[in-house]
Order: sequence, then C-alpha cells, then structure tokens
Amino acid sequence: MEINEKMLRAKERLLEKFKQTAPRIASGKPRLPPGQHLVKGFPVLDLGIHPQFRPERWRFRVDGLVEAPLNLSWEEFRALPKTEQVSDFHCVTTWSKYDVRWSGVSFRTLVERVRPSPESSHLIQECDDGYTTNLPLDELRGDDILVAYELEGAPIPLEHGGPVRMIVPHLYAWKSAKFLTRLVFQDRDTRGFWEVRGYHNHADPWKEERFG
Repeated sequence: MEINEKMLRAKERLLEKFKQTAPRIASGKPRLPPGQHLVKGFPVLDLGIHPQFRPERWRFRVDGLVEAPLNLSWEEFRALPKTEQVSDFHCVTTWSKYDVRWSGVSFRTLVERVRPSPESSHLIQECDDGYTTNLPLDELRGDDILVAYELEGAPIPLEHGGPVRMIVPHLYAWKSAKFLTRLVFQDRDTRGFWEVRGYHNHADPWKEERFG
C-alpha cells in the first residue's frame, strides 16, 4: 500500500521545524518530558492511511529468530491472556496525554510463547500500512509493554491504530506502531520508516531524542 505523499511531506516539514525550534534537554525526569505540552483530547497524526480491518482475514505473526513462531487469527490473538495498563503517551510532535488506559496482550506473554533465540537483539514492528519501526529488546523488558487492542475499554479506533497497536510508554509514540500485524525478532538493527528519514533511532522523550 502506498504511503500518502501529502502527509509524508507535511511530517518531513514538521521534522525540519523541530530541528530549528526544539528546546534543549532538561535535567531530571519530571512526569512531563521537556518540550511537551499536555492535551485533554487524543490528537490523530498519521500517514493518512487507515487500512480496513477484516477480522476474517486478519493475521498476527511473531517470528524471526524464535523457537516457536506464531501465526494467529483474530480469534486466536484475542484468546491470549489479557492485561490492562494505564500509562502516559508522548508524541514527537510535542503533545502528551496522561493516564491512557490500554488493554491487550503483554509483550512478555508473546516472548514466553515464541522463545526468542539467544542471538535475538532487536524487534522490528511491521504494520498493515507498510510502516515499520525498530527497537532493541533491552527497551522491551518492562511490565508496561503491550500489544493493545482496546483503548479506554473499547476496541481501538482505526484513527488510533486499531485493531492492534504496540504500546511502549517510555519512548516517543512513533515507536508504538499502529495497525500492527507482525513482530520480527532479529540479531541486528534495521531502521524503520521514520528512522531512515531523520528521526532518532532511540526516541527517549526525556532526552528529547526527536531526531539524530
């Protein structure tokens, strides 16, 4: 599926603005990261593509350097143990939202099922709109890493990345990919969609790792 070029150009212009105006790194680690402002709503910012969700065709795969790959239908995915977490959400475009309630499958549950090989060091998120993003496995050890399918007790709307999206609360939200359909364990880093276009490879909000 082709990426919406108009939305891509707008995001690239926003990146250039960040390079010129982003505030400096602050000391300490307050709840609100430096350079961010709180919002009450939940803004929508994406590539302009919302893939249609067809439950009967949808599949979720977890594979790569693992002992027991998964290839799950929607029903099979929803049958996995469910967990809920409340976390803050930080967008690279400088807004943050406190206390967002997500429900879904703990990333730890998936790790236990697939048993990554000792050589695995990175995770690649692949999505139904062609988007990808990368993370070192060391960033995914926490209890709050979630493969979510509910937002505030209801199915995640398409505009917020439904039916399934990753939630990595301690990093900027572009590392929490929307429309998630596959997780790939591998022994090397592979930069994703925004990382190759100038976004930072790590994305720590408290260090303002917006680009690099």
